[in-house]
Amino acid sequence: MPTASDFRTKAAQLETPALALYQQVKDYIARKIQDGSWKAGDRLPSENELVLQFGISRMTVNRALRELTEQGRIVRVAGVGSFVAEEKPQSTLLQIAHLASEIRQRGHDYDCRLLSVERVAATMDVATALDMRLGESVFHALCVHLENGVPVQLEDRYVNPRMAPDFLQQDFVQVPPSEYLVRNVPFDQAEHVVEAVLPTAEQARLLEMGAAQPCLLLIRRTWSRGVPVTMVHCLHPASRYRLGSRFRADGNPVLG
Repeated sequence: MPTASDFRTKAAQLETPALALYQQVKDYIARKIQDGSWKAGDRLPSENELVLQFGISRMTVNRALRELTEQGRIVRVAGVGSFVAEEKPQSTLLQIAHLASEIRQRGHDYDCRLLSVERVAATMDVATALDMRLGESVFHALCVHLENGVPVQLEDRYVNPRMAPDFLQQDFVQVPPSEYLVRNVPFDQAEHVVEAVLPTAEQARLLEMGAAQPCLLLIRRTWSRGVPVTMVHCLHPASRYRLGSRFRADGNPVLG
């Protein structure tokens, strides 16, 4: 049943007239799933409950649920209800935002060495990537991720302040930047570009590797409703890490 917090959420959402009503319902459900309030297999409120909660039409609620089903976020069972879909296993290439969990699942120790978190002026490359003006204020975080005390990733991230205004106030030693963004800023699009590169002298020093040793560079961008959220360069020593995935001809990942 809806709680007082749910109704406050509804009121806050309805104060944003530029956001379509069905999108408000989608975002509400997506946030509940991403922050762990609703887990795989949990039953969602019924269409009638969502109609009453948001004060909108059944058709609008139905559209939100239909699109979430098409995106694989929920499962609808005729005559029974809607449920949070089981999380599908993904390759390292698609799970890069959950590096800490991936390392811990291997039974290894994870640590995040935070180097800097600051507000900076957007360079031309950053402004272009995040659809901002040159010199506009943007958040920047730099950290090294370690597995059993060995650096495996240098994360160089830029964040759109409009999408994550409280970013600078977070304790990223406890919750790395990527996990914070996934939990608090639902994204609906992601782009990955992978390159083979040599590290700069400073990057090699931070990763405790030789400057002549190759690296894998993953450049990742995310969007929420068409607005860029973040751009991150994740640099991995090739000898300590690998990126990979397996897909069927229809573009879907091979599971199991």
